[in-house]
Amino acid sequence: MKIFHNPNCTKSRQTLALLREHDANPDVIEYLKTPPTADDLESILSMLGLQPAELSRKKETKELGLDLQSMSRAEAIRAMVENPRVIERPIVVSGQRAAIGRPPENVLPLLADD
Repeated sequence: MKIFHNPNCTKSRQTLALLREHDANPDVIEYLKTPPTADDLESILSMLGLQPAELSRKKETKELGLDLQSMSRAEAIRAMVENPRVIERPIVVSGQRAAIGRPPENVLPLLADD
């Protein structure tokens, strides 16, 4: 299990704490320091059943002038890798499943098989 985490984000901290309360010990990836690769993002998007724009933070995307919806999937993923602050957080991945921790309880089903 791993969590794409931003320690400055309340929801990200709450999600990490919730995982630890349930005896999960995820690998913590501070994605602003170590952004996911394009392959990582493609895999996460597939697990979540989302398009890149649906996994983006609208305020940050707008601030950067990125229109992910008008880009091809590959272009949008590349823009997210190059500008990781636009990626919604936190994201927890466990095996072939993923969840966005908004609210933090969204990640609890991932603990069922761990």
